[in-house]
Amino acid sequence: MKKIKNPWLSKPGYDCFGCCPENPQGVAMEFFEDGDEIICFWKPQSHYQGWINTLHGGIQATLIDECASWVVFRKLQTTGVTSKLEVKYRKPVMTTEPQITVRARLNEMRRNVAYINVCIENSHGELCAEGEAVYFTFPADKAREMGFTECTTEGEEMLSF
Repeated sequence: MKKIKNPWLSKPGYDCFGCCPENPQGVAMEFFEDGDEIICFWKPQSHYQGWINTLHGGIQATLIDECASWVVFRKLQTTGVTSKLEVKYRKPVMTTEPQITVRARLNEMRRNVAYINVCIENSHGELCAEGEAVYFTFPADKAREMGFTECTTEGEEMLSF
């Protein structure tokens, strides 16, 4: 498993609710690559609750959507926008959990549309929520216009010839 470097850290105006480590209201997700999966280990906090000790469903949808976007960054080496997000809530995610795991993987590509499966597991590995994110992906030139150059992992180095 390799930690993914955040490609947005040096971009002016970057303040993503999902992945910016400097956003005080955000969820500050970090990502890892493990084979075909993009994984996030995240600690629920009580200020993200809906009901007492229960993680708000909108926050769960955010975690799913954000993890899916990192599949686009890392696996497809581009950017895009969410065009559809479906979430099925299977079991409550408790804010008292020491850590939850969000897992995402590319399921299918149709031209420039990515279908990404994502799940949230509690600290016991039980499925709590699952979703499908559909992303409209941008061509490389549009991604570059948005400031995207590449998404690498720690220890991954470019080879010069």
